[in-house]
Amino acid sequence: MQRTLTLEELKQQSLDDLLYEIIRQGAIIVVRLPEGGEIVMGPKQPLEPLPVLDGYVPEGWKDAIYSC
Repeated sequence: MQRTLTLEELKQQSLDDLLYEIIRQGAIIVVRLPEGGEIVMGPKQPLEPLPVLDGYVPEGWKDAIYSC
């Protein structure tokens, strides 16, 4: 869902309501500024989990690093 607001319309809305709309509904809010610029607000996409890699840490690795 995407909604476009002017800056004046945004001023009439509660910040709490706007933020909860973004997070609960996954809404994208576009705010049009009088000068013509736009600001896009939306929920942050969750990061995917890191992959589990095959491999091992050799025994004594720490001693090898600090022996130099």
